[in-house]
Amino acid sequence: MVRRQSLVLPIVASILALGSSLDVWAQRPLTASSPDKEVVPGAGWKTCPRCQNDKQFRASYEKYGVEGHAFNPHDLSGVWGNAGMPLDMKSVPPMTPEGQKLFELTKSDIPTTNAKDGMLICDPLGYPRWFAYNYGVEFVTLPDRVLQFFEWGHTWRTIWTDGRKLPTDPPQQRWLGYAVGHWEGDTFVVEGNGYDERSWLSEDRRNRIRGFAHTDELRTVERYKRTSYGALEAEMTITDPKVFAQPWVTKGTMALRPGAELWEYFCVPSESDDYNKKLIDTERQSRK
Repeated sequence: MVRRQSLVLPIVASILALGSSLDVWAQRPLTASSPDKEVVPGAGWKTCPRCQNDKQFRASYEKYGVEGHAFNPHDLSGVWGNAGMPLDMKSVPPMTPEGQKLFELTKSDIPTTNAKDGMLICDPLGYPRWFAYNYGVEFVTLPDRVLQFFEWGHTWRTIWTDGRKLPTDPPQQRWLGYAVGHWEGDTFVVEGNGYDERSWLSEDRRNRIRGFAHTDELRTVERYKRTSYGALEAEMTITDPKVFAQPWVTKGTMALRPGAELWEYFCVPSESDDYNKKLIDTERQSRK
């Protein structure tokens, strides 16, 4: 696997120089091809969150009676959003000298995009990047934990609610870290640590040629509050004293997608290799 990744990266960089889109390295979900046609696999199945256009999304709210629907504020179940909640680029905190150094190390050698992004070689997004970029998320509550499913990568995160505390010295770093949750009134609070340092918090969407790295001191606190049947307020606070001089806070609201269910969205190295070969062969032919 390591050998495959080391071979793919130089090719990916070359393709990016030709102006290709990042999405070609993933198995892309189908999208609604017209305002009147929804992508649904058959009776009894629902479409994917990003397969609905605005008209279909509004129609699903009417079909499932979302407006005025009774709800339990301690029930977060349902599919929320269709693109994640991007970190607030207007509130990026000042960086420490070490943080600025890490930031500069992520700078791409290609001026039009970020060729150093691990996402391009099918590395997991990690957390909290999966909060910011997920193509739809679903919460499932069990007696001792809350499971958070993500369409991008078709994976899940376990948020323990059995009373345990975060490990003060995590035995190993994880892409999704360690997470524990508890209720403060009607707000579900999630604390996390132990994140794998290979992941980014986010790409720098201000110019897309750098990424926001983190250290082993990264801590996250999320707050979720269901204010109506169809709305979930979310807040992400990122703290990493080695990188940022103060916490980085992002706030927003996710909309319920009652007419959708999570589909698969995988990054597939074999498809990446095949696409790269076809594109390079086409480019070579055009230059003859």
